[in-house]
Amino acid sequence: MIAVFIAGATAMVLSLLGTKGVITFFRNKGKGQPILGKEDLGPEHHMSKQGTPTMGGIAIIIAALIGWLAAHVLRDGIAFSDQAMIIWVTILVMAVMGFLDDYMKVVKSHNRGILWKKKGYITLGLAVICLTWLTMSTGVSRTLSFTRADSPGWELPWWVWVIWTAIMVWSTANAVNVTDGLDGLAAGSGVFGFLAFTVISYWAFRNPDLYNLVNPLDLAVLSAAFAGACGGFLWYNAAPAKVFMGDVGALGIGAALGMLGVSTNTHLLLPLICGINVIEAGSVAIQMGVFKASGRKRRLFKMSPVHHHFELSGWPETTVIIRFWIIQGICVATALALFIGDFTNQVR
Repeated sequence: MIAVFIAGATAMVLSLLGTKGVITFFRNKGKGQPILGKEDLGPEHHMSKQGTPTMGGIAIIIAALIGWLAAHVLRDGIAFSDQAMIIWVTILVMAVMGFLDDYMKVVKSHNRGILWKKKGYITLGLAVICLTWLTMSTGVSRTLSFTRADSPGWELPWWVWVIWTAIMVWSTANAVNVTDGLDGLAAGSGVFGFLAFTVISYWAFRNPDLYNLVNPLDLAVLSAAFAGACGGFLWYNAAPAKVFMGDVGALGIGAALGMLGVSTNTHLLLPLICGINVIEAGSVAIQMGVFKASGRKRRLFKMSPVHHHFELSGWPETTVIIRFWIIQGICVATALALFIGDFTNQVR
């Protein structure tokens, strides 16, 4: 447990310092986040945020990585697991994709990077490669799982498992990216999600016979590091934001959540742990479906993702953020209740 606290605390402190450094760097360069305007059907009410320093997600990723490493260095007996290494490669690959897109946005002074039309296909392909590596190199379970590997425990052919889990990771990464539209919304909801995986991983570590995970303590340390890093970043990202995380942070955080869902055998619990992200991404899908089905004449929401709908309905931005955090907290609490409830039933 001490290693978990070391990872979280170290990552939080480094994220605070690193985020401040990112803000200073971009302010000195005179570069910041461009905002989509009326011509691109973007949120015009956010035009005042144009020029805010971006790519703060770099500080989150680096702080989480150092926090994870610090726990291993300062606490003997915590092994560097192959599984955690592959998770980190996946996170870094997705973060680099986000960084390239962020960089092009800043250089072009337009909120659509050069890869925006192809980014979805590229990230899905990268997820397939990383999940193939994971299943071929580690003892990760290939069953369809809810709270543990044998619940429901349906064994999947390796290629079906790879496609299924790659879609999980890809969807989560993009859902977090969609959520990152209001100050602190993605980072705050990310804290909830990573704390949930910290509890799940550590619980599995304390009950190895029931969960049989590959080095669950390492997963708990990784989760705690990201929870701390997101918390530190939130100090500057909370409304009114002094910095945005950018795609580099959103895709990295989303990949981390998705890979933790795969590694802890909580595939079907992941949509609840990332509840607000599912709602946000779902609102975009529904909006597009209604728009196309109506012959491009009608929309269900005033604007998607749904957080913009509530803003345009008169809710102040901070109200939307806090209420969405509450929804995320309820989703995570429900997920943990289901997880612990299943444990209780098994040990009776």
